Amino acid sequence: MKLQIGIDDKKYEVEVEVLEDDSTPRTAGYLPHMPGSASVPSVHTPVAPRPAHATETHVNEAKVCRSPVAGVVLRVNTQPGQTLQPHDLMIVLEAMKMETTVTAPAEGKVKSITVQPGDAVKVNQVLVEFE
Repeated sequence: MKLQIGIDDKKYEVEVEVLEDDSTPRTAGYLPHMPGSASVPSVHTPVAPRPAHATETHVNEAKVCRSPVAGVVLRVNTQPGQTLQPHDLMIVLEAMKMETTVTAPAEGKVKSITVQPGDAVKVNQVLVEFE
């Protein structure tokens, strides 16, 4: 299959070959759950069920912020007791040599931060708990 792409106002014709037929539906991006927020549409992202032996107990999803990607914590820009507004920067993650910012999903007070710089995190791992 031939495709035309443009980079810096130059057009290139490239030939690509499909090696696997990946029909997995994709979402346009990560949209965190924001309780009480009508301005952000709700997106259902399929998540594998947790094993029965998982160490994490039941968590009130309205009171936590989870990692959107698997990666490494670069910076933690908040601390317990801090009051955050929606979209305030909380944590910066690195995944595949790209930085991903994790922002506050809603107004709230930070109860605890479960990670520190250098920690490896998994997708959907709890990063911050709110009061």
